[in-house]
This record gives sequence, C-alpha cells and structure tokens, in this order.
Amino acid sequence: MDPATRLPDHLVEDALAFEGGERTPVEPKHASTVVLMRAGSGGPGSLEVYLLRRHVDMAFAAGMCVFPGGGVDPRDFDHAIGWAGPSPAQWAGLMGVDEARARALVCAAVRETFEESGVLLAGPSAGEVVADTTGADWEADRIALESRETSFTDFLSRRGLVLRTDLLRLWGSWVTPAFEPRRYDTQFFLARLPEGQVTRDVSTESDRVLWSPVREAIRMVDRGEMFMLPPTYITCAELFEYDDVGAALAAAEHRDLTPVRPAAVRDGDAVYLSMPEQLVQVGRDVSARIRG
Repeated sequence: MDPATRLPDHLVEDALAFEGGERTPVEPKHASTVVLMRAGSGGPGSLEVYLLRRHVDMAFAAGMCVFPGGGVDPRDFDHAIGWAGPSPAQWAGLMGVDEARARALVCAAVRETFEESGVLLAGPSAGEVVADTTGADWEADRIALESRETSFTDFLSRRGLVLRTDLLRLWGSWVTPAFEPRRYDTQFFLARLPEGQVTRDVSTESDRVLWSPVREAIRMVDRGEMFMLPPTYITCAELFEYDDVGAALAAAEHRDLTPVRPAAVRDGDAVYLSMPEQLVQVGRDVSARIRG
C-alpha cells in the first residue's frame, strides 16, 4: 500500500462534493487508540502489535485492521476516577487540549483497550498492574462497560483500582480528512502488554484478532491480503525499526506531536489522499526494505 493512496470511488464523490461547496465539514469526534505491543523474535520489524479486523458492515473503517480504540464517552470526563502517573494537566500539555479533554482521552484509551482486548492498564496502586483479567467476573464487568451499563469510574472504584497512565506513551494524532462524512480526531498511544495479562477475542466490532509482527502486517497490506487505513499502516511502518518494546516507548518521548491532517488532492481525473511527505516516505522506505 502506498500511503499516498488513491481514493475509492465513494470517497471521491465525498471529496468532490466538499471541493464544490456542496458539503461542509462535520466536527470530528475525539477518540483514542492504543497500540498494544509485545516483543517478537528479534530484528527489524519483529515488534508485535495487536490488531482487530472490523466487521464489514461497520459504518466506519469497515473491513479494516485497526488497533483497539474508540470514541470518548461523556463519562470519561469524570474527575473522580482513580489516577496514577502523569496528571491530566501533563497530558493536556502534550495533546494541546484542555485538562478535562485530556483526562477523557486517557480514560477512553484505557477503557476501550479493556473493552476490545480484555487488557487493563490499571492496578491497585501506582506501582502495581492487574495480573489476570480472564475470569468470568472480569468478563461480566467488561460487558457492562461495553454496553454502558456501568461507568469506568465505578468499575475501577469497586475493584479498588487506579488508572496506570504511566503505562501509556503518546505517539501522535490523526484527524480524519475534512471531506469525510464521519470524522475523528484520534490520539495514538503506545503501551506494553502487561506481564501476566493476555488478549482475548471479545470485541463485538471485530470478526478477527491477531498479534502480528509489524513486518508481516505491512507485507500483508502491500499484497492486498489485509486492509488498513493510512494512520494504522504508517504507525506500523514507524515502529519497524524497533525490535524492543522499551525502545519504542522511549522513542515516543521525542516525537513530533503535530496532528496529521490528510487532505484530498486532485491529479488529473484521479483524487488522492495527501499527507506529510516525511510520513509517505517512511511507508515507502519500509515497504521497500521488506520487499528487498
């Protein structure tokens, strides 16, 4: 997949309608996604990431492989939630949003990861992490969260847990192009799979889950055996050089966190999705290394 992607026909129609003034941009919804990582066999591209393939009948990113994540829930703004690690104010500084929004985005990242993978980035104290979330009682809580029958704050409080926000690293953010009818302003976080925890195929929004070395994920997309939106593909390409989870987490501390805002550009009769050239080049270079 070339990250400078030619748009499919249905998105070309949206892009041309926007260009012609027939459609005004909708306000993007705030969302969070988490790249769960674990060590692979070693070498470039061996770092493994957790992916879910969204059902083909989903309204957004149908059939695409994505990282766990989703939109902010109004209850994610609850200031009473148990918290350990960098403060909402510190996260706000990184994201360029207000403190309340930063709190909600971090909560959404942890909550959605639990809902979609069974992995919980929380513990009874600032120095501990839950070691096992596979029991029937955990699954009942996960379902209650997913159905919005309980809030994340109440779930953590009842179990005596606090968010381990120090387990997250901000990798960047992407904003859905202005011409699309469904838009998201999504924060991308990295996190190590906690020791003792395992992912589970529990998401109602996906029909397949897998752990994949980023090298293999990129290869499958390039061959047309797997489909990804550009932000997922580029993130995998950016992680290609790290064969160690710790190195990837450390690299996040030095990232350019300027939001990526792809846009439609016309080239003759074709319409393409344009994004910063340095990101396009990362994707091309990694794809070439894998082929060669």
